[in-house]
Amino acid sequence: MSQRNTGVTPQVVNAHACPVREVLDRVSGKWSVQILVAAAHGPIRFTELERGIEGISRRMLTLTLRNLERDGLVTRTVHPTVPPKVEYELTPVARELHETLLRLTGWAERNRVFIAESRAAYDLEHDRELTDA
Repeated sequence: MSQRNTGVTPQVVNAHACPVREVLDRVSGKWSVQILVAAAHGPIRFTELERGIEGISRRMLTLTLRNLERDGLVTRTVHPTVPPKVEYELTPVARELHETLLRLTGWAERNRVFIAESRAAYDLEHDRELTDA
């Protein structure tokens, strides 16, 4: 971005983008998205999340849930039973985010073939450029 054309300095861009980037990094993370999708249908227990999210470690699930709770996206309810029953549920803000994730995944599904074809055409063109050089 040219400073002389826009008058916008990198410091101004970073000052505005940094808080947004932090939120997007949190909610778009691999585990966060899967937890949000899994919890979208109502309260879900820790063990159900652990079994339902392939590849997540117990520690990573704990950390991600704690961060989502801290961000106000998940509520944690401890029921006074023996052993304690802990459930996680999306907050209204997270339900709105889930709707956005559904739109994004719908877009990805509708355009995946186009993107794959575009990649193939790009790679073919750029492979020719490399072999012609």
